[in-house]
Amino acid sequence: MSLTTIKQLIQSSIEVKQQLLQDEVLMQQIATVVDVVTDTFKNGNAVYFAGNGGSAADAQHLAAEFSGRFYKDRKALPSDALHCNSSYLTAVANDYSYDVIYSRLLEGLAKKGDVLVGISTSGNSANIVKAFEMAASMGVITVGFTGANGGKMKNMANYLINVPSNTTPRIQESHILVGHIICELVEENIFGK
Repeated sequence: MSLTTIKQLIQSSIEVKQQLLQDEVLMQQIATVVDVVTDTFKNGNAVYFAGNGGSAADAQHLAAEFSGRFYKDRKALPSDALHCNSSYLTAVANDYSYDVIYSRLLEGLAKKGDVLVGISTSGNSANIVKAFEMAASMGVITVGFTGANGGKMKNMANYLINVPSNTTPRIQESHILVGHIICELVEENIFGK
């Protein structure tokens, strides 16, 4: 393995983050999502996360930042990743369809005023698209984390964080960066610095 290749991969990640940093529309969208999530928790509502594969890991990671802690020892915030019950996932995927695993669980758990963060690098993951449809019918606010073009989620999400890249690893790296920013600022808004 050449050091040049390693440096090129790091540089590629930095370039995506620089594009993100220079996009004032995306910066404002992130700030708005911070406010929306802060208000959601202050109103006694929950924030749910959904993703597939690496994005499921990111969903679980970010939910844990709220329900566990980010920087502060503080009260837990109501947040969970929708894929964490393997018995539920395998039963619904088998008995119905993998495409409805998130929409069906959202239907049973969520209430008006909750937030669903759907993470899909393509923006086209069928189970997240169906979850966004369910969310819209229930009054659940949707936040989409996608890649550059936003896919189907672009026109479905109440708020879209579409990272300026078409390369899955670079998109996922930025999803975690943006997710951490949101977690940190929401925690500060609710519990102080």
